[in-house]
Amino acid sequence: MRIAFYAPLKSPNHPVASGDRQMARMLVKALEHVGHSVELASELRFYLREPESKSFDALKIEAREEAARLTKLWDRDGKPDLWFSYHPYYKAPDLIGPELASAFAVPYVTAEASYSRRRNAGLWADTQALVARAIEQAALNICFTQRDRQGLTDAIPDAALGMLSPFIDTSLFQELPARGCPTRLVTVAMMRSGDKVESYRMLAQALGRIGHLPWTMSVVGDGPARDEVKAQFAGLPADRIEWLGAIEPAAVPDVLYGGGIYLWPGYGEAYGVAYLEAQAAGLPVVAQDIAGVPEVVRNGQTGFLTPPGDVAAFASAIERLLAHNDERTVMAAEARRFILEERSLGTAAARLAELISKIPAS
Repeated sequence: MRIAFYAPLKSPNHPVASGDRQMARMLVKALEHVGHSVELASELRFYLREPESKSFDALKIEAREEAARLTKLWDRDGKPDLWFSYHPYYKAPDLIGPELASAFAVPYVTAEASYSRRRNAGLWADTQALVARAIEQAALNICFTQRDRQGLTDAIPDAALGMLSPFIDTSLFQELPARGCPTRLVTVAMMRSGDKVESYRMLAQALGRIGHLPWTMSVVGDGPARDEVKAQFAGLPADRIEWLGAIEPAAVPDVLYGGGIYLWPGYGEAYGVAYLEAQAAGLPVVAQDIAGVPEVVRNGQTGFLTPPGDVAAFASAIERLLAHNDERTVMAAEARRFILEERSLGTAAARLAELISKIPAS
């Protein structure tokens, strides 16, 4: 099939690395893996940071202009067989695909669409209504987590839904990892306000409780909240923490391979691509049992998920893995097996092909 791919929040070509950009790229790879031809329909970023009508109106004008451009292009070169929209939600609705798909009788598909009734206030209610209409129109809405599936079911009971587990391209993790330092802790996360800062704050508090143990830590990440994040760790010995800043995605596996345990509390995580990568590298995870994290970490098997907001429990889970290397080693092996066998690009591509094959042709 010839597939028009669009990610309103962040194009796969966006210069700033993030889990969202990475998953967009992985979906394109998965579609191509099973023989589809994927073209990026638009680079237009439709993102509303705040509910401002002026910004919303300006973006709507850009969306109309982009739709007009694509209309001319399709009239000249022919329409695609399917429109694939990645991650439409209240701050980044797809205002291009639904209209074009309807006008050209092209099946419309979403992946990782989300809907939350608690956002239905002010302008967000208007943007969520747009998301809801797109979900209702879609021939298929691919959900990555049961949390998102339930949200769509509650809002649009008749929506066509399918499940695809979060996945990564495991090609960078195929080699058997060398033994990393079992007491080396690793975190990979952007530094921005909100949930990321809250997760860093909890992490610093937990580490402060286990200063009596012989651990060191590597932190990969950067962002506008860098100073605020580092301030949270000011009470910890500076020689224990290595701040690596932002690094190229291809360099992340080497950092993970050098560690023994992956830490990230995970406030607000849709699921967390970094958890998948860490486990692929053979690192058991300590995170919270929160948001979409349980979709990618198996509690008691590939890591520990602690009660939300419980710093003591989070610290205790880290201490357990530091103090019991045999248990850590068993979890490390299971974490690696889980990702390489169940959450690989090939496995996801096969599932994606199965889902799309059931969509009636245009």
